[in-house]
Amino acid sequence: MTTDWNPLLRGEFDKPYWSTLQDFVRTERENHVVYPLKADVFAAIHLTSYADTRVMILGQDPYHGPDQAHGLCFSVRRGVAVPPSLVNIHKELQSDLGIAPPGHGNLEHWARSGVLLLNTTLTVRAGQAASHQGKGWETFTDQVIRVVNDKTEPVVFILWGASARKKKTLIDTSRHAVVESAHPSPLSAHNGFFTSKPFSATNDALVARGRQPIDWRLPA
Repeated sequence: MTTDWNPLLRGEFDKPYWSTLQDFVRTERENHVVYPLKADVFAAIHLTSYADTRVMILGQDPYHGPDQAHGLCFSVRRGVAVPPSLVNIHKELQSDLGIAPPGHGNLEHWARSGVLLLNTTLTVRAGQAASHQGKGWETFTDQVIRVVNDKTEPVVFILWGASARKKKTLIDTSRHAVVESAHPSPLSAHNGFFTSKPFSATNDALVARGRQPIDWRLPA
């Protein structure tokens, strides 16, 4: 981890859970297809530095279909069909800010613009959602949330769905802003995600705290 996250997170690598977790993931890769590729597991913290983090969007599992997961929550690489939850994110972005879908599902531009796109579990067995939950990743990603919470500069945490919203207990809401709603999944998007205007709410919260808003436009 050759980023400014290293001094903030390297203490985790000496804890017992970390070696147990890595042994589990190694065994899984030896016996099954695991997503994302090993090189992409920590893409979120490689692409978004600690210093630049102004917004955190919290996901859950990586996508478990072929070629989908690449280390950023909700994102897929160009050329991969846009998953339903991300289709709904694009719909709400257009409704909220008038930004048309870019024709792909790659959110790296957001990541490079200060939006930390973190899943709470960083690996998954192909075709088996939630298969790597409860193995230790949540201990690590909870620490990432705490480290972001410790930033002196205000951050906006975007929490979509019940799983993400449980992490609100890790956030000092007297210093940081939380934007929360139902999950963008087709199963729940009509229960409060659509019309929630999370992107304008995030920018309003940043500006109110003296920070630069996010340019949510994605390159076509």
